[in-house]
Amino acid sequence: MLGQRIITAVVLLAILLPALFAQQAEWFMGVTLVLITLACWEWGRLNGYNGKLAWLTALEGLGFCAVMWKLGWPSMKLPMLWLITGTLWIALGAWLIARGVDAWQRIPAWWRVSVGLLLLSLAWLAVVQARLMGINFLLSMLVTVWVADVGAYFAGRRFGKNKLSLSISPGKSWEGVYGGMAAVLVLAVVWALWSPPIADSLSLYQKLLRGQGWLLVILGALLMVAMSVVGDLVESLVKRSAGAKDSSSLLPGHGGVLDRVDALLPTLPLGMMLYSLA
Repeated sequence: MLGQRIITAVVLLAILLPALFAQQAEWFMGVTLVLITLACWEWGRLNGYNGKLAWLTALEGLGFCAVMWKLGWPSMKLPMLWLITGTLWIALGAWLIARGVDAWQRIPAWWRVSVGLLLLSLAWLAVVQARLMGINFLLSMLVTVWVADVGAYFAGRRFGKNKLSLSISPGKSWEGVYGGMAAVLVLAVVWALWSPPIADSLSLYQKLLRGQGWLLVILGALLMVAMSVVGDLVESLVKRSAGAKDSSSLLPGHGGVLDRVDALLPTLPLGMMLYSLA
């Protein structure tokens, strides 16, 4: 299993890193479009759409993204769209986690699939907009989620006693959440004051600091961590509803695409919302 995880990770990095640093952003847009299309296929399967119907779901998600690309949305300023999307994620995530698996199962499958495809498509739009704004800006959002995950893992293992949501994800604890928040607060302060060698743009935290000051940097960092947890819990809820351990087996040793990007789905639009508010 460990060997599979390492090989898959190396292959993914070999594809993603050249696309990320390519001079033409279209390479990154194309690679992420393939990934989000596969995530749409997984989403359809998790909600009872099998066989051809699952692939039709994937094509529908691909179509949404292709239309946005054709209309030039990746290069447009869309503050209202990100405000609505960020607010929708906060409200929908809180509602789902509070109601649990039973409430999710009572929602008609076509409605679940449709909303999921919309949010997946908007996550793709957010990540490509962030890439067009600059690698430093995009990485400041991606690394936030990774650092929150690492901080939560170690704090949860060392101090975890109070379960976050036993019915959805028994392994997660409030102590893990606090550990992730502490780690990201350190990251936010460092990235707000210092630019890495690849500083081709302002990071999210530099933008927040220059726009509204330290209060928004701190609140923005905490909100990003909270929504990364929401993204993780929502996917766990959907998998539990479907009786699935992983979203698919597309990535040997890692599960599926959704398993790797679940925390990014709400945080990417939220980062774009915070940027537009700063």
